[in-house]
Amino acid sequence: MSTIAEEILSRRVGKRVAAGEIVTVEPDVVMSHDNTAFIVKRFLETGRTRVWDPDKIVIAFDHCVPAVDPEHERNHREAREFAAAQGIERFFDAGVGVCHQLMVERGFARPGRLVLGADSHSTLYGAVNALGVPINRTEMAGIWATGQIWLKVPESIRVWLEGELPAGVSTKDAVLKLLRELRADGATYASLEFHGEGVAGLSLASRMTLTNMAVELGAKAGVFPCDAVTEAHLRERGYEDYELAAPSADARYSSEVRLDLGALEPQVACPHTVDNVTDLSAVAGTRVHQAYLGSCTNGRLEDLALAARILAGKRVKEGVRLVVYPASSEVRAAAEAAGVWQTLADAGAELMSASCGPCFGAVGATLQPGEVCISSSNRNFCGRMGSKEAEVYLASPAVVAASCLEGAIADPRSYL
Repeated sequence: MSTIAEEILSRRVGKRVAAGEIVTVEPDVVMSHDNTAFIVKRFLETGRTRVWDPDKIVIAFDHCVPAVDPEHERNHREAREFAAAQGIERFFDAGVGVCHQLMVERGFARPGRLVLGADSHSTLYGAVNALGVPINRTEMAGIWATGQIWLKVPESIRVWLEGELPAGVSTKDAVLKLLRELRADGATYASLEFHGEGVAGLSLASRMTLTNMAVELGAKAGVFPCDAVTEAHLRERGYEDYELAAPSADARYSSEVRLDLGALEPQVACPHTVDNVTDLSAVAGTRVHQAYLGSCTNGRLEDLALAARILAGKRVKEGVRLVVYPASSEVRAAAEAAGVWQTLADAGAELMSASCGPCFGAVGATLQPGEVCISSSNRNFCGRMGSKEAEVYLASPAVVAASCLEGAIADPRSYL
């Protein structure tokens, strides 16, 4: 009787475990980003001089890229030097990609693996049937030192996805709808397990949006079964070393939720909480000054391509800034090859290198008092993207594209 989360943790422990148990485990892979310099300091305080396994550590700079001040540059330098001294070869410097995107692209997250990240959106790895669990920086330092961490086995909530997404509606709308119904604490310390006929029609990129924002519901993880979509991704990239994780027929769930994808309409999360969600029609016409397309939530090729489809042959409305940040350099190269990048440029977008700095107001595209941003990112907390007197609305890439054409929050369906 195992859910996917229980199955993966049982393998790491070596015996069957159930929700509520406290287990000590060794992860398959761990990830940190610009916070690595802090982790290095905590690691050295343990008295250890060598990390537990350099081949299981991934470091990717993405949060403060490029470094905007001497402190950030010093942090990057210290992390670079530490990685080189420790023989950590899975190191990705500024501009290569957003950490979560790289974990999937480069195959560090694979079916059946326990992958821990020192970033809250590490839940994304469940899109490829891994158990992605966010931890804090001090916990990461402990893993570097000992190779182990204790976790509470989460309960699991089964989410049934039914039907097919209509044109102009995406899994960003689906996860916002879940936030609307369950609220930001509706899945606290649970694993959201996605099932149902609707799953087969979802691309890997669209699944990544759902698992990425599972943490916004309070979840410890979000995970999909391994299916033809997952295996196509693994086969295309030549990743063969994995063991899929599936729930048993008699798996026990703490609750079940059903979501009819076919009945969805565009959703928008209004300031200043992720669960302050309404139908787009309720906020249509709200003036916007900035449109942000990107982040670990919606910076993949299909996101950029959908926006380009809406923007093709048009120009961003005067007075609106459209900033585009691809999830990785690979995504950017693919967008360039497909003509998507040029279409966005022709529409008047500011095209940037891979980074997640604008998402939390660290680097680029920060908001001034009184400004409004329509964003494809994952959080809209007060002051997150700059001034506390600014407002952030969360929506899908399609809504972001339509809104920057009209200079106000707009329904993308009329453009498709």
